[in-house]
Amino acid sequence: MQKYWAKTPQWLKKLFPAGLVWDVPDTGEPTIYLTFDDGPHPTATPFVLDQLAAYNAKASFFCVGNNVSEYPEVFDRIKAEGHAPGNHTYNHLNGWHTDNDTYLSNINKANELIGASLFRPPYGRIRLSQIRKLRQAHPQWRVVMWDVLSGDFDTTITPEQCLHNVISNVQPGSIIVFHDSDKAWPRLSDTLPKVLEYCAQQDWQLKALP
Repeated sequence: MQKYWAKTPQWLKKLFPAGLVWDVPDTGEPTIYLTFDDGPHPTATPFVLDQLAAYNAKASFFCVGNNVSEYPEVFDRIKAEGHAPGNHTYNHLNGWHTDNDTYLSNINKANELIGASLFRPPYGRIRLSQIRKLRQAHPQWRVVMWDVLSGDFDTTITPEQCLHNVISNVQPGSIIVFHDSDKAWPRLSDTLPKVLEYCAQQDWQLKALP
C-alpha cells in the first residue's frame, strides 16, 4: 500500500517555506476548493466538468502540459466553464529526481500552453532550491499544495475508502486533491459525485482557487 497522509499534518506544512498554499483562510462563507491533477483526460475530465456543472461548482485543474497538447479541446472547455487552470509541469516531473534547470525549463514549457499563475509540483515533491528559482522566474505565481488527499490514485483502496479519506478530513478552507487520470478513474468516478453531494448538504461553497 502506498504511504501518504489523507490529511496533511501541520508539522509537515511548517517544514516547507512560507508562502506555499495548503488551505485558504476563512472568506466569510464556508468554502471548499476542489483540485484535479494530471489532466486533461478525454474521459475523466469531461466527467468531472459535467459533475461540477450539476452543482454549479468551480474547481482548479493542475494540468500536465503534454496532456494539454494532446487534448486541447478538453483544456479549452476547462477554461470556458470558468474553472482555474494550473501548471503541473510538462511531463509530470518529480522535482526530487530532476535537476533545477531542467525542472524550471519543463515548467516554462508547460506555461506556454497553460498560461496560469498557479503551480503544483507533481507528487508534492519539490526542492527548496526549485521553489526559490520558480519564485525568481515567476514572482506572481502561487505554489499550491493541499490539505486533503483523496487517495484516488491508490489502486489498493476502494472507492468507499477514498470517500472516507475526504469526508472525514474536509473542513471549510480545505484544498482537496483528486486526479482526472486513467489510474484514478475507478475511484474518482464513484467518489466525486458523493463528495459534491456531501458539500451541498453542508451548504459549503465550491470555488476555484483565488
